[in-house]
Amino acid sequence: MADDTQTHRLSIEGADPLLLAGVNDANLNELAKLTAVRVGLRGDVLTLVGAADAVERAAPIAQRMIDAARQRLIFDADDILRASLEQARDNGSASGDVRIVLPGVRKIIQPKSPGQAEYLRAIADNDIVIGIGPAGTGKTYLAVAAAVDALSRKRVRRIILARPAVEAGESLGFLPGDMQAKVDPYLRPLYDALEDMMPAERMQRALETRVIEIAPLAYMRGRTLGDAFVILDEAQNATNAQMKMFLTRLGANSQTVITGDKTQVDLPRREESGLLQIERILSGIEGIAIHYLTDVDVVRHRLVREIIRAYEEDAAEGNGRA
Repeated sequence: MADDTQTHRLSIEGADPLLLAGVNDANLNELAKLTAVRVGLRGDVLTLVGAADAVERAAPIAQRMIDAARQRLIFDADDILRASLEQARDNGSASGDVRIVLPGVRKIIQPKSPGQAEYLRAIADNDIVIGIGPAGTGKTYLAVAAAVDALSRKRVRRIILARPAVEAGESLGFLPGDMQAKVDPYLRPLYDALEDMMPAERMQRALETRVIEIAPLAYMRGRTLGDAFVILDEAQNATNAQMKMFLTRLGANSQTVITGDKTQVDLPRREESGLLQIERILSGIEGIAIHYLTDVDVVRHRLVREIIRAYEEDAAEGNGRA
């Protein structure tokens, strides 16, 4: 069998070899791991050795690393991973998938269903996205991932996460503590998503400096939310008036994702749900996308999908009886 091993050499003349290699050769090791080639650096030459197709994949990424080192730009393994994913998409091998590389936690967020992939594409292509679907479809998680990605790329200066503090069969008044302690349980899912996507110390620093703000929807009144990635979660529990207030807060260079589940309206009167209203009146406006996720997109425990279907069937039968 013929040996298809190929050697490719790139000049690094003018590049800072320490920046190129990284601490303890971390950058070179990352390139080798991602592309399955052997990477060597000696003198002014970076050498790639491996199967022809692997070397072909690795060479453009290595050249980007060299170009960055020539410009004295600091980059790390996260940047190399992101470059490899972008290279894969450019070559069509990612089948159009949208992926998010989160810096610091060495984590890739990628859609687990076609519906989730379309949702991420909608977020990338529109200023306002309304994501509607049942629990477990990743509406909030993917939106927070997109927000953290936008912040890390400096596309926005801050992230604002909001939720209506609506009592779902329980009373705020009977919860212990001050007002912040009372509303924190409503905001906990947003903290959980952030904790999964950022190092703890970076998240804490961002919260303290208000680069990331998590607050009840009512706290948005009277503000202008500019240069920000804004997420309104559990939007089915925002009233029509609250939703109008929220949408009219948006400032320049802001991107917004509104998520909600039409089957879980906890308001006294369902018809007062702002999510149901904007679904009806904002469709067809350029720059606003309404994306629907279904039980097919559920990524939690497999039984969650069956539970959602059972409730949908029961609701349909109830409507039939009525």
